[in-house]
Amino acid sequence: MMTTDAKTREPQKRFAFVIEDLYGGGAQKSLLYTADQLRQRGHEVIVFTLRELIEHRIPEGLAIENLGVVTPFTKATTTALTEKWQARRIARALAAWRPDVVISCSCDKITRHLRHPNLYFWVKSDVSAKFSDPKKRERAFDKVRRFYGGRQVIAVSKGVKENLENVVGLEAERILPIYNPYERAPFVEMAAEPAELPAGEFFLCVAALEPRKRHDRLLRAYAESGVATPLVIMGKGKPEHEAAIRRQVAELGLEARVRFAGYHRNPYPWIAAAKAMLLTSDAEGLPRVLIEALLLHTPVISVDCPSGPKEILTQELADFLVAPENERGLADAIARMDQAPIEIEERHYRQFLKESVLPQFEAL
Repeated sequence: MMTTDAKTREPQKRFAFVIEDLYGGGAQKSLLYTADQLRQRGHEVIVFTLRELIEHRIPEGLAIENLGVVTPFTKATTTALTEKWQARRIARALAAWRPDVVISCSCDKITRHLRHPNLYFWVKSDVSAKFSDPKKRERAFDKVRRFYGGRQVIAVSKGVKENLENVVGLEAERILPIYNPYERAPFVEMAAEPAELPAGEFFLCVAALEPRKRHDRLLRAYAESGVATPLVIMGKGKPEHEAAIRRQVAELGLEARVRFAGYHRNPYPWIAAAKAMLLTSDAEGLPRVLIEALLLHTPVISVDCPSGPKEILTQELADFLVAPENERGLADAIARMDQAPIEIEERHYRQFLKESVLPQFEAL
């Protein structure tokens, strides 16, 4: 039910977002931000959750309604019949609220049973790069084709869109690449909060301590670069994964130059102070940490993994985008950045600012 704002004369819409819960993940964070920014632009917005779990700060004025359709019982007895029952409950809530646009995120196993005329599935990651085992990979591809075949999809990056079409073989009604929206000011404010930072210059890697983030690749390239600038590794993971990374640090003789900073709820003082941010993952969707580094005018060195980094490191920043298997090139990029850090300007991240992104959601 579209209305018109008297002041702007622009048509306003009713947006409904559907997500399983609001635990402290990146997809949940970007959904809340997008929903609240659309609300601030004059649209009517509601976020439907499927179970009661909130770890993020909820923006003041943003409507959240828990539908309670995911329970320990439904988790234990999940079948297509259960999913359809859950979807009917969601459909009733949508019918009562009458949204113009429905966006589903991280609960598509259930919402795929909905038939709202303007339903979009928001895909945040690149499934084509998640599995090395051929059987697991094909099962994952088959699930994507079943869930989204003939449906409308929002891909978090152009790379995710291309991989859905060309690698997974998804035949959707349409796939729209729309970035997550950002604004710079909140990150600058968080970066100004007190923090016990290392003395002097340092490189920084902010990533979960897990194999897919490829700290082994990072450490080999850092050692080969020969730079004296220390490397700080920030993140948490399973004890066995952290132990493996620490063993490699010792084997490479890097104990004096590599520091483990653990997990920080506010990493932005560190990001803002770093000489450069490093990313060496095997796969991403659209890595937030690279965009957030640029927002804080911290330069970035990244491998060109699928997908996202090559869409973030544009213009002259592309000189610091390296093929994943080219560890010599990665070492060279670290050495070049150490000698002459690049200056970051707004033109390097303008495409991710809310002013560029939100109109694309409004056009749905």
